[in-house]
Amino acid sequence: MAYEEKRAWALAIIAVVGYAVYVLLVLGRADGRPLAEVPYAGAMLWTIGLGIVAGIVSGIWFGIAARDDGLQSDERDREIGRFGEHIGQSFVAIGGVSAMALAMVEAAHFWIANVLYLCFVLSAVLGSMAKISAYRRGME
Repeated sequence: MAYEEKRAWALAIIAVVGYAVYVLLVLGRADGRPLAEVPYAGAMLWTIGLGIVAGIVSGIWFGIAARDDGLQSDERDREIGRFGEHIGQSFVAIGGVSAMALAMVEAAHFWIANVLYLCFVLSAVLGSMAKISAYRRGME
């Protein structure tokens, strides 16, 4: 398995696990009150921060493990990387438009922040899945 494919798997898993932990923390704090009133900022910042650290550590780990194989990327790796990034970026745009729409209807900050976080997670997961698929099935 190529270094970049391993990183794509790691980033997809980190994004899903981090978001799941965040959702469980927020739902656990709800205690019957509306979600928009639940303190979420700390949990969001911690899960995002730990996700970034986990992504860096996994990159270092896979880099060390692949040092004998070489980390040089070829044209195929660069093309797959661009393809995955284009797929993932679509959800960043969707998140921005959704947050703007929520702000226009004066939704609670909770919903605006959460739609952005969800779209960032979907961006990471779908971008990674697109890369993994391209490595497994090829670019067509």
